[in-house]
Amino acid sequence: MALSMHTAAERPDLWERGLPSATVWPEYNLHGDVLNQWWGYLDEELADFQFVLHDDELDEVVAEGHAGPIWWDGADESLPDGIDAVIEQVFRRSRAGAPVNTLCALAAETPRDGRRRGLAVELLGAMRTLAARHGLTHLVAPVRPSLKERYPMVGIHRYIGWRRDDGQLLDPWMRVHERLGARVAAPLPRSLRITGSVAEWESWTGLVFPETGDYVFPEGLVTVHIDRQDDVGTYWEPNVWMVHPDIGRGDLGAAGPDPV
Repeated sequence: MALSMHTAAERPDLWERGLPSATVWPEYNLHGDVLNQWWGYLDEELADFQFVLHDDELDEVVAEGHAGPIWWDGADESLPDGIDAVIEQVFRRSRAGAPVNTLCALAAETPRDGRRRGLAVELLGAMRTLAARHGLTHLVAPVRPSLKERYPMVGIHRYIGWRRDDGQLLDPWMRVHERLGARVAAPLPRSLRITGSVAEWESWTGLVFPETGDYVFPEGLVTVHIDRQDDVGTYWEPNVWMVHPDIGRGDLGAAGPDPV
């Protein structure tokens, strides 16, 4: 498989052929209160930081990456509180022309029903290339732990410390980051907020919520709180900050479409 990376600015034709969100995320994940206010502007205002991976042999878009530049002083305690806070900073700084020094990964997308081995590594490598291209020093990611849905009652603070007998992180997606040199920086118990009516949550999850309470639901990383009286379901998705090694000159690929 011969892959090349192309930003939305470089190849809008390939960007338009990108992956449908429904093939990547559970339905409920497509309804972020804050994230959805900004997501549609990423390829309009920050097209140089959105990209696809293209299989040149099959002429097929196989993965999609989203990122945005922020300012970070390098201290773990000053990282934003989650992806909601990150995307707001991305657009606030971009629109104000404020200084930036860090690339924040927002999503690394591959189809859930046909993920190809190694694409996650290629996506993160492409993000390092983009960061170097724009003269950014750091690469950070508010990671959505891929195995957390099997442990919805376990707090994120505990989960991110779990390791296998071989010493590697239990979570597969976190493990990919760590193998590339990233470290676990901080848990984010309230990273992504999603609210909706009870009927919406029942539609998103395929469940019935007959009374007020906290419910485990398919592919949920934690429980959703259902309030029948106020007709609202509230969910805070947890993430974890992974901080990658600083960007160096060696991360900068060739100009134009980048082999990854």
